[in-house]
Amino acid sequence: MLAVAAMGLLAVGACERTPTVSYQKDVVPILDQHCKSCHMPGQAGYVVSGFEVGSYESLMKGTQFGPVVLPGDPLTSVLVMLIEGRVDPSLKMPHGDATTPTEEQILTIRRWVEQGAKNN
Repeated sequence: MLAVAAMGLLAVGACERTPTVSYQKDVVPILDQHCKSCHMPGQAGYVVSGFEVGSYESLMKGTQFGPVVLPGDPLTSVLVMLIEGRVDPSLKMPHGDATTPTEEQILTIRRWVEQGAKNN
């Protein structure tokens, strides 16, 4: 009887676990949709900051001012702060004609950073 109860608790715990966010499957499409038009070589965002989102390596390199992703720390990761609007309104991303990520997309980026910002 005790074993059955323990298995039930394990099953409930597994259901409540946040799914792993995949960089390739979940994050790249968001970056492509909302960031890539500005943050690639020759584009305005890249010219101003040196920040490129074309690859995992360039994303993790950050800007000329330093990294924008601190794996495991969504609270102080600049990328998360910018897309969540926890910065001066003139810095909120994306700028210009790019569409704003949905709350779900922002949460996906936040979870990816929280889970260690892995290249998976």
